[in-house]
Amino acid sequence: RVFEEYMRVISQRYPDIRIEGENYLPQPIYRHIASFLSVFKLVLIGLIIVGKDPFAFFGMQAPSIWQWGQENKVYACMMVFFLSNMIENQCMSTGAFEITLNDVPVWSKLESGHLPSMQQLVQILDNEMKLNVHMESMPHHRS
Repeated sequence: RVFEEYMRVISQRYPDIRIEGENYLPQPIYRHIASFLSVFKLVLIGLIIVGKDPFAFFGMQAPSIWQWGQENKVYACMMVFFLSNMIENQCMSTGAFEITLNDVPVWSKLESGHLPSMQQLVQILDNEMKLNVHMESMPHHRS
């Protein structure tokens, strides 16, 4: 969402700039955890709705939270859904946000630890554009 907002402002201010964005994928282990959770949550919600005790299958006593979930099915399903979504999002979020101009890095959230404000970003781009124009207008010497 931040990327889309920044992209909109930059394309209004600099119509000639071509903007590309892509997601920086998290490490495979986190992707696998998120995939497992997305399936597990649906199975768990299905078990809660049907009322089938999965603990009996393993010959275990159902914990009190399972009984509570059977008495409050809608609330339990919502909690499972939102908690697993929260963990999935945490697994898939890398916090990576990098900006390059003409393949030259101008900002990295990984290095700086925070996102640039819109004002900072515009200032960075202004400076880079002026620098590029200045470099192009300099006479080239042959040796």
